[in-house]
Order: sequence, then C-alpha cells, then structure tokens
Amino acid sequence: MTKVILVVLDSVGIGELPDACSFGDTGSNTLGNIADAVDGLKLPNLARLGLGKIIPVRGLPDDLPVQGSYGRMAELSIGKDTTAGHWEIAGIITKEAMPTFPHGFPDQFIAEFERAINRKVLGNKAASGTEIIVELGEEHAKTGYPIVYTSADSVFQIAAHEEVIPLNELYEICKTARKMLTGKLAVGRVIARPFIGTPGSYTRTANRHDFSMQPPEPTVLNALQDNGREVIGVGKIKDIFAGTGITQSFPTTCNREGVQKTIQAWKSLSDGLIFANLVDFDSICGHRNDTVSYAKMLEEFDRFLPRLTKLVKDEGLLIITADHGNDPTTKSTDHSREYVPLLVYGGKVRAGADLGDRKTFADIAATISELFGLSYACAGESFLHEIMNKA
Repeated sequence: MTKVILVVLDSVGIGELPDACSFGDTGSNTLGNIADAVDGLKLPNLARLGLGKIIPVRGLPDDLPVQGSYGRMAELSIGKDTTAGHWEIAGIITKEAMPTFPHGFPDQFIAEFERAINRKVLGNKAASGTEIIVELGEEHAKTGYPIVYTSADSVFQIAAHEEVIPLNELYEICKTARKMLTGKLAVGRVIARPFIGTPGSYTRTANRHDFSMQPPEPTVLNALQDNGREVIGVGKIKDIFAGTGITQSFPTTCNREGVQKTIQAWKSLSDGLIFANLVDFDSICGHRNDTVSYAKMLEEFDRFLPRLTKLVKDEGLLIITADHGNDPTTKSTDHSREYVPLLVYGGKVRAGADLGDRKTFADIAATISELFGLSYACAGESFLHEIMNKA
C-alpha cells in the first residue's frame, strides 16, 4: 500500500523562467520578492524541507540540516494559468496556449450567450474580480444582468450577487457558457464568482465554482483510478480536472480548511493519492497585489506544515509544489511565468538530496507513476531513484 500527499501552493513561484520576457514577466520572483519586500520571511519548517536551498530567500537560512529533497521545476506547457499548470503536474503538456480575450469576448458570442440565458450581461472586458463588482455591482443589482469578465488567463468569469441570481441559477448559467465556449473560444475555465453585500461593501463568497475543459488525454490520476487506487481531490482539484480521475472530493473555503481536509482524507486513505490545492495565496493575495498578506499566509502555512509531515513520517510521501507564480510586488495582478518549488518529504526520503532544475512539472506525474508501479507514460522524468534512501 502506498500513500502520497501532493500539495499545490497556488501561485507560489520561485523565480522567472528563461522565457518570462515573452509573457511580460521579467523580474518576477513571487517568493523571493515577497521576502525582500517584508524584510525576510519566517518559514522554519519549509526551510527544513530545503526551501532555502533552492534559491536565496531572505529570512530562510540555507545552512539548516535539511530533512527532505528539494529542487525546482520549469513549466514546459505554453501558458501560466491554473489549468495548464495542474494538468502538467498530472502529466499533460499543453502545447498550444489556451485562448485569452484581453479586449473581451466577441460581440456575436455575447449576443448568442444572452439569448441562451435570457438575460443581458454587463462588462465583457478584462478586469480585476474585486474591482469589477465595485464598478458594476449596483447596476447588476438593479437590472439582474450578470457581470461577465476575463483576465490575462484563459477564463470566462461570471459574477452575480447571491440575492439577485441564486447560486443554482448562476451555476446553470456557467454550464451554458461552458457548452458554448468551443473551438477558438474554448477557454480553460468558466468560473462562477458569487458575491454578497451592498454598494461600497461587496464581498466575494466561498461559493466559487470552476467549470473546466476536460483534459485532452488521460492523466496519471486516471491511471491511478484505473489501477484501483484512490484519488482524493482537496479544494478545486476536481473542478480543474472536470472530475476525471477523481474518486472523491473535499471542497474547501480557505487554506486552513484545505490542510484540515487533507488530514481528514489521509485518515480514510488506504492506497492512493491526495491532491490538494491551497488557492488563497493566489486568489486573495496574488491577484490583489497584497504582499503583506501573502507573506503572512506563507508563514501561516509553515505553521500548519508539521501536521502534514507528521502524517508521512513513518509511511507515505509528501510533495509540495506550485502551479505558476503571481508576484504581488509587480504592477501586474496576473499570473507570472516562473519556476515552482519542489519539496519532497517522507520516512524513506533521502535528507538533503538536491533535485536540481527539472525540465517539466510532469516529473511529478512520472514519479507517482513509478512509485505506484503504473504503466503511465508522459514527458516527465521520474526522480524516485534520486529521493529514496538506499537502505
């Protein structure tokens, strides 16, 4: 029996990729720039897993005895969004960028969408999710028209006040959009963005729901499921993979609950993978350029970390990584094209093994495949032999 916890610290990048300039992300370094901005991060538990060994990070000593294996991974997929990042972690390389609409969606599509949902829409432009409900929330409440917007990512987002358009209806509107967004309009995700409150004090709720494209080919999650292993998604993992390859799902409302649900899932797991996404780093801090809160959130996770390492101390494996960057110290509020950290810990993991710079996130999928004795093949290279003790 084999048990693995795979945690994605959403948007915690660790330095610009060589092609970052092509994405407008020169100088991005989510972890390093945050540490410099707040005069050092206090992450002793992550440091013990090797985080300070990957690149210099202010506040993280690089001379501590390291308990795990460490490195960083480059993204081979074309893009820097959630879907491409997670799919690559699970073994799929996205070779063509998913479509984005910086000037809004085509008028013809919007007209067809309005007819399909029997409502006009507001917005239809690239915007910050928090700012657009300030701008259009009152008009939305008066008219009942949902707010449509996008970002630098491949997304079609629909915001609606929960007392104006009930959640079930908002989700149905999103499902309609998902069915219609095909071909050249096939965005990675349609996202329901419900909010509450009154003008001047609108607040987005935890009832967000992502409607993703189906992965174009099987992932290591499908391989695990096909071989009778459990695959438990925590947070928005089920949404990102459109439910494929997931045997059980634990939705969450915050990072703290994500850690709690991961621990809960571990107790019921007999053989398989727990795949968790902790989204608050990205949604609450990165997209709002809130550097101070991002630092505090990283330190909060560091305090949670011993609860996870304790689970795998005697059995199993803990892998910590990210799906892209989102440097809050830059002018951009969008994702950034960065390396992501790779930290591996477990009772049988070599302490202090330097895994170097990996060519693709898919190295995780290849490692999981080898660990579970699967025949799943992908572009990644397993690092299992590099992390396991010889004894």
